[in-house]
Amino acid sequence: MTSELSRQDAVRDAAASGTPSALADLGALVRIPSVAFPGFDPSQVRRSAEAVADLVRGLDLFDTVEIRSAAVPGTDEQGHPAVLATRPARNGRPTILLYAHHDVQPVGDESLWESPPFEPTLRGGRLYGRGAADDKAGIMAHIAALRALKEAVGDDFDLGVALFFEGEEEAGSRSFAPFLADNADALRADVIVVADSGNWDDKTPALTVSLRGNTRFTLRVKTLDHASHSGMFGGAVPDAMMATVTLLSTLWDEDGAVAVEGLTERDAETPAYSEETLRDEAGLPDGVSPIGRGTILSRIWNKPSITVTGIDAPSVVNASNTLIPEVAVVLSCRIAPGQSARDAYAAIEAHLKANAPFGAQLEFRDQDYGDAFLVDTSGWAVEAAREALQEGYGVESVDIGVGGSIPFIADLVREFPGAQILVTGVEDPHARAHSPNESLHLATFRNAVLSEALLLEKLDRREAQA
Repeated sequence: MTSELSRQDAVRDAAASGTPSALADLGALVRIPSVAFPGFDPSQVRRSAEAVADLVRGLDLFDTVEIRSAAVPGTDEQGHPAVLATRPARNGRPTILLYAHHDVQPVGDESLWESPPFEPTLRGGRLYGRGAADDKAGIMAHIAALRALKEAVGDDFDLGVALFFEGEEEAGSRSFAPFLADNADALRADVIVVADSGNWDDKTPALTVSLRGNTRFTLRVKTLDHASHSGMFGGAVPDAMMATVTLLSTLWDEDGAVAVEGLTERDAETPAYSEETLRDEAGLPDGVSPIGRGTILSRIWNKPSITVTGIDAPSVVNASNTLIPEVAVVLSCRIAPGQSARDAYAAIEAHLKANAPFGAQLEFRDQDYGDAFLVDTSGWAVEAAREALQEGYGVESVDIGVGGSIPFIADLVREFPGAQILVTGVEDPHARAHSPNESLHLATFRNAVLSEALLLEKLDRREAQA
């Protein structure tokens, strides 16, 4: 019988030797512009799902590998395609569900990219491209870890494995809850690994134990029935841009902290994190000051934030001497753990209505909600994950909060209340997910693959009921 130590050594060797092919497969996925937002080509998301399904079938480990979708609640639409694969547990072993998503963010202003966003490019120990980190690298980390496990112990292992590779996470996971309900039996697991977060730095692994919630909506501000001459009426008639700027300014105080009554904060300690580190990781230039109050990480992990992420108004090139009749803005609001997304949205909407200047007419639409999440760190799976991360990176892992949101985790908790949820990832603070020049740190990816392969090997030796 193969010893525990020799199995782990074999996993290490297999993970290391398999990394180049995993990165090549990742590059092929990056070439597919799988943006699931409205207005983008949905056939590219389908193409991405098919490519991922082919990679999963190539493992030759699963009883079923399917591309499925679910209905979007309140509409006649189907959600974007997801890849679902199942392999039942045997001999009392647990089942692990591995999650990641194959859709990506839009590229934004392509002129800001140093290399084409959908052409994977190696530069300075990093792989650049949209989705190279968020989250096609998460998919390939799962696949590469399974390849390593199979090579090390054979395909006759007892661990149960399910894969769920979503196709619309960046666009709000609109069909996520129905998908879980439709496929509950296939997805039910003892442990769920969500590979869609980050690490403390490019050398130190992390488990994400808290996530802010979010609400996102479009606000339309109207002050005129039609555009009017700015010289003829300016100074007497409020234009929509003036009203919008005035209204938005009430959302923050003089320190840049959110000033909306009814939004809550979480009282929790945070580790040391310097302003110098913030400037380096966020790209904050000298002379531009941070905003908010309290420790820097408390502002990011435990307090609300509000960001204007889009605006519809005449562009600079189309500017004319007119009073703009209406302006639309998209507001993305992060919510502290402990407050529901709908309660937070209600507070923000009430604030905006109470502060609308000059009687401006407000319209609210396209609301999305995602609740915050706090991980229960008392389970055996967390202990096993910490051990695997330390063994894979050679550095003890840390528990971190994340200012971003993964709203669907609340759906996982509701559908599978007995599952232990581990939030991991392959990103480092310089990955620039969602931004131009998104990239994957290659050494971090190698360590993440090894860590997950070691975790799978540990679980393959564990009794499910233990």
